[in-house]
Amino acid sequence: MNKLWIRLLLVIAILAGAVCIILREPVKLGLDLKGGVYAVLEAAPEKEGDVIDNETMNSLIEVLDRRINGIGVAESVVQKAGNNRVIIELPGISDTTEAINMIGKTALLEFKIMDENGNLGPTLLTGGALKKAQVGYGNLGEPQINFEMKPEGAIEFARITRENVGKQLAIVLDGKVQTAPVIRTEIPGGTGSISGNYTVEEAKRTATLLNSGALPIKAEIVETRTVGASLGDESIAASMVAGKVAMALIGIFMLIFYRFPGIVADIALVCFGIITFALLQFIGATLTLPGIAGLILSAGMAVDANVIIFERIKEELGFGNTIRGAINAGFSKGFVAIFDSNLTTLIITGILFIFGTGPVKGFAVTLTIGTVASMFTAIVMTKVLLMVFVEVFHLTNPKLFGIRGRA
Repeated sequence: MNKLWIRLLLVIAILAGAVCIILREPVKLGLDLKGGVYAVLEAAPEKEGDVIDNETMNSLIEVLDRRINGIGVAESVVQKAGNNRVIIELPGISDTTEAINMIGKTALLEFKIMDENGNLGPTLLTGGALKKAQVGYGNLGEPQINFEMKPEGAIEFARITRENVGKQLAIVLDGKVQTAPVIRTEIPGGTGSISGNYTVEEAKRTATLLNSGALPIKAEIVETRTVGASLGDESIAASMVAGKVAMALIGIFMLIFYRFPGIVADIALVCFGIITFALLQFIGATLTLPGIAGLILSAGMAVDANVIIFERIKEELGFGNTIRGAINAGFSKGFVAIFDSNLTTLIITGILFIFGTGPVKGFAVTLTIGTVASMFTAIVMTKVLLMVFVEVFHLTNPKLFGIRGRA
């Protein structure tokens, strides 16, 4: 078996793997295609004159991201905007009010001693000492929140309970007393429970908030809007129509101007689409409208690369070269121009990804993947298919390659 057939088998294996990835799960859709909720949070300093630094904003984004993951929203976006704002996109959620309320809650857990008059003392321990919280059930089957402290928190919790036996330990969440049991004895191990007439859903939401941590700074929701799924359906439908029309026109153009290589280019273009979507799903990318624009642009680049190569092949045939010789020379001479143009594109997409936000990053990711896939299909796949067809069908007529006046 010569190198050509080995390359063909590798190409087939890559295509088969790409198809398996695509069939395994559907591509993830962003907010503009799937519908959902768009919200903007604005962080405010504790007091006038304070400056909100990047570290605080990054901590805020981290906590918000954990909360959203706790809600179970897939393909969500949490990103910084400006100096003190955070943009949140929640695709496909149904209960927008609940999600927004959970995102904006402070979730500050405090342990305080309560006197016989119901007055609270200073904060002795906060939720920062918490290791995990989960839903549990009391003796009567009522939902409650069981918690476990971190090692250092457990030591402090044991000291607090040891020094305050006979007093009430108030567990306060966002300034509201949830429960205030009397301390009967020292509680080692740092475990306990919070009861407060919770429903199961309320207990789950509270546990999620506690696990995600308190917001490191005050943040208020300043903008919300709901994106309907119908917009996404219309966008996808319009993009599909545009894609089909574009593919048909490109296919006809390549067939008229390049004859047999045009057919191979059309096959390679379909393979380009399969590989590109497989790569998007493999890295877990989320497809958005700007991402679709990046895919269409990269598809144009794939066709452009084939045009460069086929023109070189026609030149070689015009010089009297053989079919096989013209194909090898055409790909060798066209490679430098294709590589240079694609390299500049990758540099630009890298800059867009580093300095861009949201949709700009999505555009950069899809264009990068499309560019890499277009180089593979144009330089490797098209050549392999051309050489295989020439080898199998013994193609020697230059007219099949768009050369007129020669037999």
